[in-house]
Amino acid sequence: MIAYLQSTVEIGFVSGIRTAMAPRTQYAKCGNLSIAYQVLGDGPIDLVYAQGWVSHLEYAWESPDYARFFRRLANFSRLIRFDRRGMGLSDRDVGPATLEERVDDIRAVMDAAGSERAALLGVSEGGYMAAMFAATHPERTAALILCGSYARQSWAPDYPWGITLEDRDAWNTLMEENWGEPFELDQAAPSMAKDEAARSWFGAYLRYSASPGAVRALNDLSFEVDIRGVLPSVQVPTLVLHRSGDRWHSVPEAQYLADHIPGAKLVVLPGDDHLPWWGDQERLVGEVQEFLTGTRNSPPSERVLLTVLVTDIVGSTEKLAAIGDLKWKETLQAHDGVVRRELKNFGGQEVNRTGDGFVLAFTGPTRAIQCARAIIQELSRLGLTMRAGLHTGECERRETDLSGLAVHVASRICSNASPGSILVSNTVKDLVVGSGIGFIDQGMYSLKGVPGEWSLFAVVE
Repeated sequence: MIAYLQSTVEIGFVSGIRTAMAPRTQYAKCGNLSIAYQVLGDGPIDLVYAQGWVSHLEYAWESPDYARFFRRLANFSRLIRFDRRGMGLSDRDVGPATLEERVDDIRAVMDAAGSERAALLGVSEGGYMAAMFAATHPERTAALILCGSYARQSWAPDYPWGITLEDRDAWNTLMEENWGEPFELDQAAPSMAKDEAARSWFGAYLRYSASPGAVRALNDLSFEVDIRGVLPSVQVPTLVLHRSGDRWHSVPEAQYLADHIPGAKLVVLPGDDHLPWWGDQERLVGEVQEFLTGTRNSPPSERVLLTVLVTDIVGSTEKLAAIGDLKWKETLQAHDGVVRRELKNFGGQEVNRTGDGFVLAFTGPTRAIQCARAIIQELSRLGLTMRAGLHTGECERRETDLSGLAVHVASRICSNASPGSILVSNTVKDLVVGSGIGFIDQGMYSLKGVPGEWSLFAVVE
């Protein structure tokens, strides 16, 4: 198979700032079709990631959680991801792919990536093609991992966990009416259902991946697929992973897979999220790593001195009530764009979201204060009032995650800041001596959950 360079290393979409460096997209030829794929990492084992339902190789990287999930897998493998035909960056308008054609896509991508033998990780509906490939190409399959997967979607007397034809049609209608929104996120990942950043990304991810008509055709075909007859033919080491509270597919469906694949191991993990990159992804990835390598390692961490900036929109509830859900959603998207643009301008790092604000990190306190000032000024033009809290302290950094007392202190300082103000700890004030930034002593504060009394200062505007 021949691979072609499709894009440069860095790509950008609507967020205005990259959440991670993405590998280049390449193309494999499968007959007359082009299948998009990416390769990340250089671990000792190849791991082919077969995602279920819909996918978009490049826009997936716009989610910090999904990007972290990929990097974690690539810590111990050479991760090979792809958009199957009809999806994402692969050839579109080709009609829904049969199970045999999906297997052909895997083989074509492995050939193009130079992978003679690989472990397969099939997520949700991706378990169909992964299991079928393992059964028909055991010489090229090192192991099989099925995550949130199932043997069929439709109900049968001997498969009572499936859905009826009427249920499928109703779901399709609901999907077509709501495509473009974060459809079913409250079921697919309940832990993220109220996170505006996650909702915005997920809705866009669905739109980039496929059109409503293509998804309906895919749903109709998948409803007819039944791999129960394939399961006994899977002769490679198999791990079945499932979360106990999965709302899309129940634990008995995972148990069925484990019972009918010879020697398969079932691990039921706590949590309600069907999508593996949300919820406790570290525990899930740890199970995959241990199954494939025999060891389980957490991602490397380091202790580092950082200035943590926590922001919060003042009066968000009242604003929402005044302008309504739709307008508020648009306002939040504009808010996020402002924060991320100024964050990029001042060389900071986005850590995560907190309600209506952000947790940001900087290597120097002066830039953190300057960034906070710029954000407050720009948000005022949108009719939003922001407050900010800063503290400089030692943090534990693990990839893009931060933890440690400094993060909690900054959050508590922010909660004590007045509307439109920037409140900082004494440590921050002392570290910016000579910068020309002025401060007003606000006295001593007790910060909830933080030992001792803290001297806080307001930045002079």
